[in-house]
Amino acid sequence: MPGKRTAKNPAPEEEPLERKKIKVSHPSHRTQPGLVLTLGQGNVGQLGLGEDIMERKKPALVTLPEMVVQVEAGGMHTVCLGQTGKIYTFGCNDEGALGRDTSEEGSETSPGPVELQEKVVQVSAGDSHTAALTEDGRVFVWGSFRDNNGVIGLLEPMKTSSTPLLLQLDAPVVKIASGNDHLVMLTVDGDLFTCGCGEQGQLGRVPALFANRGGRKGLQRLLVPQLVPVRGKGRRTKMRFQDTFCGAYFTFAVTQEGHIYGFGLSNYHQLGTQDTEPCFSPQNLTCFKNSTKSWVGFSGGQHHTVCVDSEGKAYSLGRAEYGRLGLGTGAEEKSTPTVIPELPRIISVACGASVGYAVSSDGRAFAWGMGTNYQLGTGEEDDVWSPVEMTGKQLENRRVLAVSSGGQHTVLLVRDREQS
Repeated sequence: MPGKRTAKNPAPEEEPLERKKIKVSHPSHRTQPGLVLTLGQGNVGQLGLGEDIMERKKPALVTLPEMVVQVEAGGMHTVCLGQTGKIYTFGCNDEGALGRDTSEEGSETSPGPVELQEKVVQVSAGDSHTAALTEDGRVFVWGSFRDNNGVIGLLEPMKTSSTPLLLQLDAPVVKIASGNDHLVMLTVDGDLFTCGCGEQGQLGRVPALFANRGGRKGLQRLLVPQLVPVRGKGRRTKMRFQDTFCGAYFTFAVTQEGHIYGFGLSNYHQLGTQDTEPCFSPQNLTCFKNSTKSWVGFSGGQHHTVCVDSEGKAYSLGRAEYGRLGLGTGAEEKSTPTVIPELPRIISVACGASVGYAVSSDGRAFAWGMGTNYQLGTGEEDDVWSPVEMTGKQLENRRVLAVSSGGQHTVLLVRDREQS
């Protein structure tokens, strides 16, 4: 055994050189540039439409200095990744989630740049934190993680940061994903690292006993990114992952063989577990087993999950109130993935707290769930129990590239359809 360990850690002198050369890639890095539309409630500036606009019932165009390749809605803030690798943020900055100075009155209500020299290839956003992945596989974070009692800090206990801080990790990261208060990182070696709040098991590496503020070891146990241990079938083989996704308080991970693991909150079966206990370590989720297709995307709200398979079918599971499963009027809680009927071929899905979205291969967006915040684009406050196509002036002659949804607002990335 000791022999193995040495193979893993090359001589330290080599590290800096090795670190520079690598350029990370992952299918989740978005490169198609588009325009940003926002809708819903924006009382803290998360719509990015300036001080006077607090609400939009239909998608509205956000003015940005460049075309955008990725949009992420946090709880009450929005993060846009420009095609040059620069980041622009707007919305609530109480704990530093915008990563920039907003002392000037109203400056948080319009997009502003985050000072980061590195070229960024992916961003993620939670309730009050934001993360950025650079092209060489490093991860920067800003803002704060919270638990049920309030702020727990970002890298150090109780310390928030309003500017980007580098996370210390040994291996280059290829993908990042954020839940409300946790961050998941997939490394180039297929390992998962997590940090943030662990109360509901969403870190997959902190036992229930220590989940509340890290137990005896304190918050460091939660805030310092550490490996999520998963054993393969034979004790010797290490499980390697190819993808990861987050819900508000839970995490999904796809192994290189295509098996689905999950951990975190499952009080409405949103992980697809048989029971409703939280999972504090990774569980092999057998309800996602299917030999004919593979799972290509997951997104989770507070208590529900929407996923999509390689054949373009969308499914939902978890809590049913307000229509958030999209399974029709009066649908009930589901503990296994259930096909959402009457949708065209779907390429991606997204969840807000109590809403769901699907983007079709022909560039349309469909929405369902709680209507209270005008996140669905119907212009009404009514709940929607089955998917409806999103419409509006800003969606005419445009194809939807992606959707992301937060607590009370939703962001779309769109591009003009070629005039035929």
